[in-house]
Amino acid sequence: MQNSKRADHANPIIARSTTLVHTGAMAINNKAVRQSVTLPAKVAKQVRSLAKRRRLSANRMLVELVEEGIELQKQKEKAFFDLAERFRSARDPEDIQRLGDQLGKIVFGK
Repeated sequence: MQNSKRADHANPIIARSTTLVHTGAMAINNKAVRQSVTLPAKVAKQVRSLAKRRRLSANRMLVELVEEGIELQKQKEKAFFDLAERFRSARDPEDIQRLGDQLGKIVFGK
């Protein structure tokens, strides 16, 4: 008697005859994930106010704010690495000083 819970790939006939191909034309799964977040009252009020002005749900407003924040973080990271590369390749002492000061402001604040 065969075990009906056995995976299909354990069957050599199915394993040999089945080929999974991803052409890149298939849609990427953009499934939403439910996430619980606790916000300070002041932030929650600001989110609701922004959502109301833009005629969005508070949930949609939060999604947009998070997406914008992630994009901004990526831009800041890229700017930092671009600046670090310019600093490493600089030869002029004045450029080295100026670029080093800019890196210091990014890393340690103003």
